[in-house]
This record gives sequence, structure tokens and C-alpha cells, in this order.
Amino acid sequence: MKIGTPKEVFEGEARVAMTPDSALQLQKLGHECLIESGAGTRAGFLDAAYEEAGVTVVADAGALYAQADVVAKVRQPSEEEVKLLREGQTLISFLNPGGNAELLEDIKAQGTTAIAMEMVPRISRAQKMDALSSMANIAGYRAVIEAGNNFGRFFTGQITAAGKVPPAKVLVIGAGVAGLAAIGTSTSLGAITYAFDVRPEVAEQVESMGAEFVYLDFEEEQQDGAATGGYASVSSPEFREAQLAKFREIAPDIDIVITTALIPNREAPKLWLEDMIKSMKPGSVIVDLAAEKGGNAEGTVADEKVVTDNGVTIIGYTDFPSRMATQSSSLYATNIRHLMTDLTPEKDGVINHDMEDDVIRSATVTHDHEITFPPPPLKVQAIAAQKPKPKAPEPTPEEKRAQEVAAFKKQTKTQVTLLAVMAVLILGVGLIAPSSFMQHFIVFVLSVFVGFQVIWGVAHSLHTPLMAVTNAISSIIILGALMQIGSGSWLVILLAALSVFMAGINIFGGFLVTRRMLAMFQKS
Repeated sequence: MKIGTPKEVFEGEARVAMTPDSALQLQKLGHECLIESGAGTRAGFLDAAYEEAGVTVVADAGALYAQADVVAKVRQPSEEEVKLLREGQTLISFLNPGGNAELLEDIKAQGTTAIAMEMVPRISRAQKMDALSSMANIAGYRAVIEAGNNFGRFFTGQITAAGKVPPAKVLVIGAGVAGLAAIGTSTSLGAITYAFDVRPEVAEQVESMGAEFVYLDFEEEQQDGAATGGYASVSSPEFREAQLAKFREIAPDIDIVITTALIPNREAPKLWLEDMIKSMKPGSVIVDLAAEKGGNAEGTVADEKVVTDNGVTIIGYTDFPSRMATQSSSLYATNIRHLMTDLTPEKDGVINHDMEDDVIRSATVTHDHEITFPPPPLKVQAIAAQKPKPKAPEPTPEEKRAQEVAAFKKQTKTQVTLLAVMAVLILGVGLIAPSSFMQHFIVFVLSVFVGFQVIWGVAHSLHTPLMAVTNAISSIIILGALMQIGSGSWLVILLAALSVFMAGINIFGGFLVTRRMLAMFQKS
């Protein structure tokens, strides 16, 4: 079959649904690839690159729709594009079926099978086709870049000759794919990052990325992510009030807010209200990734940047993936290629639209002159994070110190036990050794005992366990060497003196380095 990709007609859209690389893979499935001239130019893919990959470049959209059996797009088709669709054709695109009943009716009337990329279920087998996650990943990354472009300071803290620069404080609301991408980018830039989500089970993921999860002092039985397709569910009014109260508490300290909260087939919930915006410092930035669905922040205007009276910038761009068109196109084209792999199981270029397949059925919104949206419940559960295990209460500073002391003593006693065992073994050897051996053995045992007592008297916070071991050994060497200096042999005296000198360097040098390290952390 022929798979064609037209030029996107949506204003400002730079992405393309087919790349030269994805076309090569589609051809391996037995399909022939077509592309409208100039469709990939804004994403950095020239017609010549497509031709080199074996793609047929057609002059205009009319010719492409007339020849293609499958039309792959990014944005939902315009009225003019819907008219170009025909009976038996397959359309693959973002379609927003929950808010586009009229569009679905028009596509159904044309006799076209429509696959909505945003309806691909979040199950393990479909991850490779999950275009929403691919685009959300890019949007989360780009949101932090846009915030940094409009923020008047560094993200990371710095101490320079000109003064101290505090790190930026970033709050990410929503820890889905976009939120996690924003968290990762923010922490990598050095900001102090906080994150909130109505699903407490994502806290572990947030903290593993170096951010701090914002907990609420509120207990509510949250719906399992598997039951909601891997997405957040609607919260109770009581939970929402507790959530807003927490946001009001932390708003004055936050420099950058990135909101990503969306609920499938609903308007975006309002989470960052006007009073919170007014409490933020001048120069603060809000990036609202939910702007296309009304926005999470009050005052968000889709596709615009607004500066409030108190100097807070609210960014409501809806084209973040398009602002990184090359990367977005590569990922989206790969998602479509994987979908075509499932639609072409025999790799013979013939599509088998199996409505019994969970993924294909969920994503299909029109088929055989019928609207098949919404899909039935999945036969398999969606991907859901495991609920975190209850956290043990944080120990007090006194408890932490006691634990450290106990661990230090335990490790030291283990070392002494090993030395004692070794001493017993040596004693056993001494029973069959010459009589002079016992004199040296007594020196060794006394050195071990006295050296251990010397090191044990040093506060454990002044040296690491490794340093404690090396200092203990050095003390043993010094004491043993001092006892041997009185020997009549000049060779023994020389060796003992060298032992004292070198072991002394190790001990005093170690403590000198420790003092310098501690001085680095002292407040000036």
C-alpha cells in the first residue's frame, strides 16, 4: 500500500509525520512512501533526502490524497483536507476525538478509517507507538528552556568574586511524562526542584531524579493509575482545597512554575490561581503546558506570553514540540512506523485492521462508516507505577548521631576481632618458633592494644572508617617501632626510625587534610 504524508496546513506547525529514516523502515514492511513537496522542509528534511530514501515526492496535497491508501499527519485535518479523503482510505493523525464530534462525523461520512494517535493506550506493548508520551517528553524539556529564556537569573547557584547567586526554585505540577522531563531538565541545570502530583505513587520516581516531592497532609483513596489508563483521575473537592492551600503556602518562594496537569477528555483543572500569582516575586515565570485545554494557571492565554501587573510572566505556548521540529518529527514518525508494523503483521504491504487488537481498537475512532469512539475498556491493565512503601519516620539528629556511633563501634570491634584472631594464629606459630619470637610477639600485641586505644579516643566524626583503619595501623607501627628503637642492632634502629617517620606522615597528613575539608563547609 501507499503511505503518504502531506504538508501540515496548521499555522506555525513545523513537524512532519514521515522522515527519510522512517520511510526506509516502512518500505521494509512492503509499503510505498509518498510525500508532498516541501512537507519536511521546516523540520530540516529536504525533498532530496526523501528521494534518496526511495520516497516519491508529489507536487501538491490533492495528488497525494488521490494516490495514498494511508495518510499520516501530525495535526487534525482541516475541512479542505477532510474533503480530500475517500472511501477505504486510512487516516493516522492527532484528532482530539473527545472534543471533535463534528470532525469524526465528517470523516465517517467519507468512509475513511481514522486512527487517533492520542488514543493509543498506555500498555507495555504500545509504548513504542505512544506519540503523546513522545511529544510530552519534548514539551517538558522545552518548557524548562523557555522558562530559562524568560527568567532573569541562573538556574544553578553560584559563588563568585562578585557575590553569591542563589539557585532558582522550580515547581513542576504533574509528574507525568512531560512533568518528569521538566524535572530532569531542571535538576540537571542545577535548580532546586519540587514536584507535585495527585498520584502519591510517583513520589519515588520524582525523588530518584533529584527533586523533592511535595506531600499534602491529607489522606484520600486515590484511584489506581491502571484503572484510568495510566493518567491522573479527578480528585475530591476536599483534596483540591488541601492542594490549593499547599500551593498558596509555597508560592512566594517559587521562581518558576511548570504546570502539566491534564485529565483525559476534560478541560485542564485550574491549579495556580490569581492570588498565588500575585504572591510570586517579580521576574518569576509560569509555563503552562495545559494551555491548549484552557490552562492550569489563571491568566494563561493560549499561544501567547502574558506579563502580569506584578511582573510574573505566564507562557501559554501550545507548540512546544513544533519548536523542536526535527527531534519531534523523528520521534513521531517512529511512533507511526511502529503502528504500521502492527497494522502490517505479514510485512507484505497489506494492512490488516484487526479490531480485536487492544491497541488498534483503542486508537481507531472511525471504521466501516461507524464512529468507534470511545473505545471499550482494555482487556489488559494500563501501565501504573507501584505504590510506594510507607516511609519510616525521619530520625532526629540525636538518633542519627547515635546510629553513626553504633555503626562506627561495630566496625571497629570487627576489626579488633580480626586482629585478635590473627594474634592467636601467630601465637600458635610462636609455640614452634624460636624463643626470640615471643619477645617480638609481645611487642606486637601491646602495639595493637595501645594503638587501638589511641584511635578509639578520637571522635568518630573527625575521620572516616577507612581513615580510622589506616590510622590504627599507623599507630601500631609507630608504637612497635618505638619499642624496637632501643634494640642494639643498627639495622633495626634504622628501620624503626623510618617506620616512625612514614607512619607519622600518614597520621598527621590525614588529619590535616580532614581539617581542610571541614573548613570548606564552614560558614564564613
